[in-house]
Amino acid sequence: MTFPKISVDNVLRIFLAINQYPILSKRIRSRMRKDLYARGIITKENLDAETRKKGIESQVREGLHNPLEEEQADVWETRILRIRDSLTDFYYAYNLPYEEFENLVRQLLTEHGSPDTDFVWFNPELAPQEMLFEQAEMIEAMPPDERKKYEARLKELKVVLIRTIISDQLKYIKIARKWFTVGDLKEIRARKIGGGKVGGKAAGMLLAMRIIKETAPADVAQRFRLPVSYYLGSDVFYNFLTFNGLVHWNDQKYKTDEEMRADHPRLCADFQQGYFPAEIMESLERVLQDAGDRPLIVRSSSLLEDNFGTSFAGKYESIFLPNQGSHDQNYSALTHAITTIYASVLNPDALLYRHLKELADYDERIGILIQFVEGERSGKYYFPQAAGVAFSRNMYRWSPQIKQEDGFLRLVFGLGTRAVDMLGDDYPRLVALSHPRLHSSSDVRTIKRYSQQSADVIDLESNTFKSVPVCELLDADYPPLRFIAQVEEDGDLMPIRSRLAASEKMVVTFDGLLSRVPFASNMRTVLNLLETHYKSPVDTEFALEIIDPEGHPDVQITLLQCRPQSHIQDGVEVQIPADLKEEDIIFSSQMMVPQGSVHNIRYILFVPSEGYFSLATQAERTQLERAIGQLNSVLKDETFIAVGPGRWGTSTPDLGVHVTYSDIYNSRALVELAGEEVGASPEPSFGTHFFQDLMEADIYPLGVFLDDENTIFKRELFYDTPNRLNEFISVDNPRVINALRLISIVDYRRHHHLDLIMDAQKSYAVAFLVGEGDAEGADEDVVTGTSPSSLE
Repeated sequence: MTFPKISVDNVLRIFLAINQYPILSKRIRSRMRKDLYARGIITKENLDAETRKKGIESQVREGLHNPLEEEQADVWETRILRIRDSLTDFYYAYNLPYEEFENLVRQLLTEHGSPDTDFVWFNPELAPQEMLFEQAEMIEAMPPDERKKYEARLKELKVVLIRTIISDQLKYIKIARKWFTVGDLKEIRARKIGGGKVGGKAAGMLLAMRIIKETAPADVAQRFRLPVSYYLGSDVFYNFLTFNGLVHWNDQKYKTDEEMRADHPRLCADFQQGYFPAEIMESLERVLQDAGDRPLIVRSSSLLEDNFGTSFAGKYESIFLPNQGSHDQNYSALTHAITTIYASVLNPDALLYRHLKELADYDERIGILIQFVEGERSGKYYFPQAAGVAFSRNMYRWSPQIKQEDGFLRLVFGLGTRAVDMLGDDYPRLVALSHPRLHSSSDVRTIKRYSQQSADVIDLESNTFKSVPVCELLDADYPPLRFIAQVEEDGDLMPIRSRLAASEKMVVTFDGLLSRVPFASNMRTVLNLLETHYKSPVDTEFALEIIDPEGHPDVQITLLQCRPQSHIQDGVEVQIPADLKEEDIIFSSQMMVPQGSVHNIRYILFVPSEGYFSLATQAERTQLERAIGQLNSVLKDETFIAVGPGRWGTSTPDLGVHVTYSDIYNSRALVELAGEEVGASPEPSFGTHFFQDLMEADIYPLGVFLDDENTIFKRELFYDTPNRLNEFISVDNPRVINALRLISIVDYRRHHHLDLIMDAQKSYAVAFLVGEGDAEGADEDVVTGTSPSSLE
């Protein structure tokens, strides 16, 4: 064998010769360095120090003013590897004859093909990512028999890569290491901007798709895909704080609730004035170039988000960007969205949630997920044909035939925001995947009343996100119309068969989608697979497109998110007493009952509908919210439930009690009164971000439909007992006092407390009085209307 005769100096000769053997290049230089160390030409420490020094010098020549912080970690690693290789070539060429180099290469070529001699052992925790990828790819490319010897090493390399690129959560890593290939990890790194991890939301989405592709039947797997995504690494958050002098805000989590709330407006203003380093700006420019005029969504992806036991659902911002302005306008909107999400990391509700989960001391850096919005243009609007949230477990069964293990959907027309937000004036389609076409009511008027009325869309002409009536979007020329809506005819809901159907008579039911394409069965299959491999119930967010709706229809499902629901447990047994007396029952429900129980209830926080809807201004409603929050704090050592009209946590205060998680987290149940009397819907909050908070905190949401003739609701306990409110907090506004009552159970019946038992299998919940010790003569102890002092 002869080497090329190159009439240039030995450094260039060595460089060119090594490039003739790209597969062996790393091993050649590794062997060269060992020779240099062994012969005392240079020590490893000195070579590393010189490499680092020259790396910094090269950064300065390129105009980096703070080279240790301004450059992305992966760019720095590449720079260091190249400089180290150049220095290796230099020292070898100027200190050893070229024949030594030839002999070294000959030896490696002779050994090539034997992993035992080729394999270089190093500590992956300390090595650059490029070395990890190179060795992991080498192992994956080995013949099966040889690869077996290095499976443990491959697993170690993948764990380190997952931990440094995606997530350091141990439960996640334990699952992810089984599924991700080295190619998957390289693709993620290629789309990552800046240093750090991609965060929990991105991590869950990526892992779920890998599991689907590997385990689902081929016809199911091909219907699922991911949106085009870019990942702003979590280290960029800290760099942003440093560059803009905002590090002092990082101690917000150790301030009082009042201090956090008072500081937050100024904090947000400071973040909006911030800017990004040049290399981050350039990367964001490339994202915009790739997107063209497609709308974007900017989403939080914190290190703790979508993790086992801590979903952080709705705690941080997600922002839609229509992306229809000038380049400068689009870039400004993108950076504004990122800084808004950065500020939301330090919002009081998120910080309080971290305290409650005992995560306040955790380093909560946040990644950012930038995605192309799924959808299509229809007129001047852009939106998906359907979107929603899917659960592998159906926690609310409105019919005995529904199977909990087959899952549940909240399905909406348009953008998926209406599926996860609490909107008191609009309703998604609830789908039990065991019986997809089974509505929660058989009455057509009820189905129509509680159907979706508005859709969230992007207005491409006004460059805004907005909500519009569905009748403006559904017309006879809309191709997937028959899959989304039905028409009301003669008191019945019928498929749309004519272009003459009036849009005002159309009702969004998705019956066509659920019966004409394999959407429901595919979702059921995938949710079951994800739950199996996560070893935990899961929920996902998705968007979908109906392909060829007028020909051979099929469906394309885009997976947007997946997270474990580790708070949902099997086998929680409850027992409703068989000998309950009706006079002991305070309220009951047979409407979408969860499984669980609350014992020894001493207080009820009650919001009367009459008082609540009489509040004249938003300022008074805000006073009510703060009063509820104060009660929540002072009752932290008591067992209490909250009862009120409509939906707790709704974003529409006219149709329910507008509170946040931080206002009610000590309550054990939120009872939502529905019906004509209170002007509220029986549709539950199940599947919303607010619902996630309740379930994680073991707070049971329960609907009580007052119009149901089988419902029991003892008005005298709620209206005729003393209001203990001002014994615990000070409220001066009489209208707020009329809208908030604190009821002590002993004011209704002495020596008694309340138990709430909810049996999902029987679809029955009941709250009833229980005596303390010997309750003989309890019937004579009803003391409605008695003052607190008479009970002492």
